Amino acid sequence: MCIFVISGCGDDDAATGASVGDDSTTDSPGSDSDTDSDTDSGTSTGSESETGTDSDTTGEPDSPYDGEPLPDAQANEWHWIDFPDALCRDGSTTGIGVRYGLENKVMIFFQGGGACFNPTSCTFNRANYDSGNFDNWKDAAGREGVLDADNPDNPLGEWSVIYIPYCTGDVHAGDEPDTSLPGVNGAQQFVGYRNVVAYLDRVVPTFFDAEHVLVTGVSAGGFGAALNFDHIADAFPKSEVTLLDDSGPPMADAYLAPCLQSKWREAWGFDMTLPQACDDCFPDNGGGLINLVTFIGAKHDDSILALISSEEDSTIRSFFGFGSDDCNAVLPSMKASLFTEGLYDLRDNALKTGGAWGSFILPGEKHTWIGDNGVYSAEVSDMLLIDWITDILVRDPQHISP
Repeated sequence: MCIFVISGCGDDDAATGASVGDDSTTDSPGSDSDTDSDTDSGTSTGSESETGTDSDTTGEPDSPYDGEPLPDAQANEWHWIDFPDALCRDGSTTGIGVRYGLENKVMIFFQGGGACFNPTSCTFNRANYDSGNFDNWKDAAGREGVLDADNPDNPLGEWSVIYIPYCTGDVHAGDEPDTSLPGVNGAQQFVGYRNVVAYLDRVVPTFFDAEHVLVTGVSAGGFGAALNFDHIADAFPKSEVTLLDDSGPPMADAYLAPCLQSKWREAWGFDMTLPQACDDCFPDNGGGLINLVTFIGAKHDDSILALISSEEDSTIRSFFGFGSDDCNAVLPSMKASLFTEGLYDLRDNALKTGGAWGSFILPGEKHTWIGDNGVYSAEVSDMLLIDWITDILVRDPQHISP
């Protein structure tokens, strides 16, 4: 769903700071030479800059990932990178979209698109994604919301962007290959978490010296951003790492049924990918996913963490509705009032007590905000959503609601 965003630039700018990962190119941010121009352009993101990553000689932390950096490319243009070891749930291969920016900052954007855990949900969930799908996406949705590099109101316009497509059906967080679901044809590759690890093996060496890393996404990608935040933050020990979860609200067991959480754990292998140190994430009743909120808030107490949601998000209500009637509902549904109650319970009893969290809650049923241009006009209590995001990026989280 999500991809790194880069601001517009002229030919001169592109020639003096947009390339990444080629040590033989003097203008490359990854080069040991021409460091003055790298500093001026603000795009020094390579793995071998003068700051260095060798803890034996500089005292700075080594990169936990050591794959080949991503290839050079001109700034402000989307590029598709195939990853032969990254799979969609139908077994086909996939990759990531990349757009290099002018600042030494990077946004990792997780795409949304439902989930696959029973015949009904799988019907509406993409099972494959390749360069052709990406080409169709980048010319339309790839230029909206916080992915719009040309909008002067976009605080992320000059950041590099990594766009992680969604085709694993497991909210980007599964580790259950070659599995089956009753009523669903074929073997399922629920390997979203494995894919992220594969991407990080090349993304981290490319951007290891980044000043700031934003982990974000919408819908399933919002859940994916939160579920992957712990190991992504650990992968960038030199960077400020921020979480912005759009429309992926984990809720307490009273609102997000443990029977449904158990189905996800079993189908997607969550017990292998949730942080093992989060003891409260593994209760006997199969619920407890909300406890990830306080865990990452405590572990990453130097990070800013944030959530966006509508009070009556109709899509997530349908998603959570599969847990109604002890997961036996014929037509999944969740009352709007119950969802609203669960959202404010999340804010008051988890976000406000579990680290440096902010929240932006909007009236209505709209699902997702940062991926379209509504992010620039949405306003609650005299605060524009885009201004709230700007504050998040400068370590000023706030709780905003109607």
